[in-house]
Amino acid sequence: MISRDKTFWAGFFLALLGAVLFSAKGVVVKLTYRYPDVDAVTIIGFRMLLSLPFFLAVGWYQARKARLGLIPKLTFTQKWQLVVLGFIGYYLSSFLSFLGLQTISAGLERVVLFLAPSFVLLISALYLKRAIAPRQWLALALSYGGVVFVFLNDLTHVGDGVVVGVAYVLASAISYSLYLIGSGELIKKVGATRLVAYAMSASTVFTTIQFLWIHSWQGLYQPWPVYQLSFVHATVNTVLPTFMIMWAVARIGAPMTAQLGLIGPVSVLFLAAWILHEPITPLQLVGTAFVLAGVLVLGRRA
Repeated sequence: MISRDKTFWAGFFLALLGAVLFSAKGVVVKLTYRYPDVDAVTIIGFRMLLSLPFFLAVGWYQARKARLGLIPKLTFTQKWQLVVLGFIGYYLSSFLSFLGLQTISAGLERVVLFLAPSFVLLISALYLKRAIAPRQWLALALSYGGVVFVFLNDLTHVGDGVVVGVAYVLASAISYSLYLIGSGELIKKVGATRLVAYAMSASTVFTTIQFLWIHSWQGLYQPWPVYQLSFVHATVNTVLPTFMIMWAVARIGAPMTAQLGLIGPVSVLFLAAWILHEPITPLQLVGTAFVLAGVLVLGRRA
């Protein structure tokens, strides 16, 4: 029982910290956008290219362990599953999200992305036959209520092409949900660390092809601060949280990890106020309290 409790709380706090670090990329991206000739493709491309050495190093170590017989070797099917997860998880979902941001506000985009935990819960219940606990529904209701409060003002400021933009972000949320569920199943066979290393390396291939297709090698000529911010984006906001989130999925499952991820974007409010000097309204504080209440409900042991 003690061992299971330790496993739960380790996964719980890994999911929280991973969500905060992953969501903090929004602040780094805003800082990077201040430089000319930087677009979404450049940011995604630099993020993945600078994080690739870390994933390759971990992947090489995992492959070496497989050659020595310390862990099972990957089957042909598992290799293709990792490629597909890399495509839908950190390439397709990110790219669709950025496409949506061209026509809708950032606030609306984040609200739509918060549907991901619902998708994870519902798909898990329908196709994997996993029951949804009452406290998960309660936590989800509290968290969504908080999200509505936090981004209520943003919902009133949208322009043309809202339907198309929302459709892109909705597809992004579904893509990331499928990634979490697929990862939760494959983790049992290949392990969280190996899954992240290989899937993210595959994602980098797709991202690099897109970057070179649009900007060619000339796109690499950027001011030094862009490289500095991109390195932070790659390490603190990509490498660390992706491993943390997958380690959390291995311990507490994809549905709960997805729900705990709701704390991430809310935490950005305080980071943005601190670093970007953006104001925090009373409505946002009320919403934050709701989201934190949802997290506490999830953390309460049955």
